[in-house]
Amino acid sequence: MGISWLDHVNIRTTNLAAMSRFYAEVLGMPSGPRPNFRFGGAWHYCGDRAAVHLVEVPKAPAGGEMPRLEHFAFRSFGFAPFLDRLRRADISYDIAVVPGLNIRQVNIYDPDGNHIEVQFGPDEQADMGAFEGRTS
Repeated sequence: MGISWLDHVNIRTTNLAAMSRFYAEVLGMPSGPRPNFRFGGAWHYCGDRAAVHLVEVPKAPAGGEMPRLEHFAFRSFGFAPFLDRLRRADISYDIAVVPGLNIRQVNIYDPDGNHIEVQFGPDEQADMGAFEGRTS
């Protein structure tokens, strides 16, 4: 398994329209294609990469915390060996598949509780079912 690049940042917001305008107009990052998720949001691009993912939340999360950076993501390779590494280290994880893109997202948390997403391309194969006991 090897990390290839920092893929994107994901920011939760209760103010999607203003945030989207800011990234487009102030930073010059145009909005562009985004998968058909079940929640609102916008993706803003640096060249051909969606570098900022805005996720619309209806209000501040439980506990009164303001929206924040939700996670950061690395694009990687070696899906099966990475899952095996997590299992051997007894690290909890969950896997999501991006609708229409078939990118596999392995979601983990570092010791301080920061959410990290490690992405693998649609051509990467692994027996995800074999690791169901380790998913969180």
